[in-house]
Amino acid sequence: MDVFAEFRQTVLEALATLDLPETVRTEAVSAEPPRDSSHGDVASNVAMVVAKQAGMKPRDMAEKIAAILSDDPRIASVDVAGPGFINLRLSPEFWRSRVAVALRAGKEYGRLEIGKDRKVNVEYVSANPTGPLHVGHTRGAVFGDALASLLEFAGYDVTREYYINDGGSQVDTLARSAFLRYRQAHGQNIEIGEGLYPGDYLVPVGEAMKNAFGDTLLDQPEEEWLPAVRDFATDAMMDMVRADLAALGVTMDVFFSEKSLYGTGRIEDAVGALDAKGLIYQGVLEPPKGKKPDDWEPREQTLFKSTDYGDDVDRPIKKSDGSWTYFAPDIAYHYDKLQRADELINVFGADHSGYVKRMKAACKALGDGSDRLDIKLTQLVKLMRDGEELKMSKRAGTFVTLRDLIDEVGAGVVRFVMLTRKNDASLDFDFSKALEQSKDNPVFYVQYAHARVYSLLRRAEEEAGGTVPEDADLAAIDLSGLTHEADLALIARIAEWPRQVRLAAEAHEPHRIAFYLYDLASAFHSLWNRGNADESLRFVQPGNRQATLVRLGLARACALTISNGLCILGVTPMQEMR
Repeated sequence: MDVFAEFRQTVLEALATLDLPETVRTEAVSAEPPRDSSHGDVASNVAMVVAKQAGMKPRDMAEKIAAILSDDPRIASVDVAGPGFINLRLSPEFWRSRVAVALRAGKEYGRLEIGKDRKVNVEYVSANPTGPLHVGHTRGAVFGDALASLLEFAGYDVTREYYINDGGSQVDTLARSAFLRYRQAHGQNIEIGEGLYPGDYLVPVGEAMKNAFGDTLLDQPEEEWLPAVRDFATDAMMDMVRADLAALGVTMDVFFSEKSLYGTGRIEDAVGALDAKGLIYQGVLEPPKGKKPDDWEPREQTLFKSTDYGDDVDRPIKKSDGSWTYFAPDIAYHYDKLQRADELINVFGADHSGYVKRMKAACKALGDGSDRLDIKLTQLVKLMRDGEELKMSKRAGTFVTLRDLIDEVGAGVVRFVMLTRKNDASLDFDFSKALEQSKDNPVFYVQYAHARVYSLLRRAEEEAGGTVPEDADLAAIDLSGLTHEADLALIARIAEWPRQVRLAAEAHEPHRIAFYLYDLASAFHSLWNRGNADESLRFVQPGNRQATLVRLGLARACALTISNGLCILGVTPMQEMR
């Protein structure tokens, strides 16, 4: 259980023993680590929140609550600070009990139920099916996948979804580019014109088309071969995308085709739902910013009154010629998702920032007016090697691919490094740093802590001439020997894990998990290093089996916490470093 949630409940139970009005509200009561650790382990604002409602002075109320809490055997001391904050220092016995909690829970340690009975749809990547995934897609894929895993760990029913943009003009461009490679496969000389996709990744597509169609398409006019080539090339690109995602450890539950929205009445249904609320009208938009009046041709269009839901301007959903705008199928797509999930999360690249308000407005309008869509933007990634920006990929033609990253450093390193910065902050990915074996490389530092624990287990088995007990047996051992401040500091970090899961899940910020794992690894390495000077702190105590098992219990609790965190991030924990 979350230690801080546990003591929040304890504080509220102490509050309930006071004679207070029934109207007192406690939602804002918190129990969190104090900003200054010298003040204790848990700080609560309960008196500051409730005193005015109860007609009392905050300090007076805090003193009454503190007197009640001081009888709790889990609490070593209670102090009232400032105008009425309550600071708790927890007993060493309580902290030691957290080791057993972690060991007994194992892979379930830190798992929560805050999302119980809630369905969440996380849409991420959703790259145009026109080529291999590049580094920008990689960051979105890693962030979205880690967020989905985090929410699952917090108890949500999560659907991972990819929206295939196969209904726009870009797939026609793909088809024309692939057709050139088809001609090339037949020995013809080709010239890749401006606006087409030049990457070599289309060469095998052209060869596959030759095998599938023979030479039957060569003499056909474009209007005849285009539909078949478009479908063939799109399918080939999506096969490539799926393979790229699999190499990164990403598996989608749903691939939703934009084409499935056209000619099926689904767009009309979504627009009809908005129209029924009086949100569709015929109108003329103001000229875009930066346009001169003589550049602007006012035309009547079908508009969505998105400004009623926080957008800057109303948005066209149908052009003056009667065709749908790009926004119309997006509205229909989200209308579909709103019927399948309680909450929606979209992971977009930073270049889609201008799309946020209109999409959130559409979801509010299509739903009950509440904000059921959270859009997360991932900023750009700059690839570096020894401080210099990396050159582009020849195979892709214009960008560094996901496969380039994985081939260079491995999927686990890519994933962890991509989560060492908040999603909306730019990221420098230095290949040299990513492979460096030092404290400055967070993925190495965390993995090294996990691998060190397994090296301890191997040493302990060699020392005892047998296997180390299972975690459940280690949990039953008397841990009263863990008294050093470094022991308790590591235990406190381990005990903080469920809270970090809760905070990260509530904020939709999986990078918090990476940060926490680095801090936990740091606490473990610090204790390890202290053992170099103080033999009593060494994890393996030759000739003292009981002391060894006590310290191995602490090490195992740390390792399984690291393992649970790495699994959320999609990184395989290492048991041995090479």
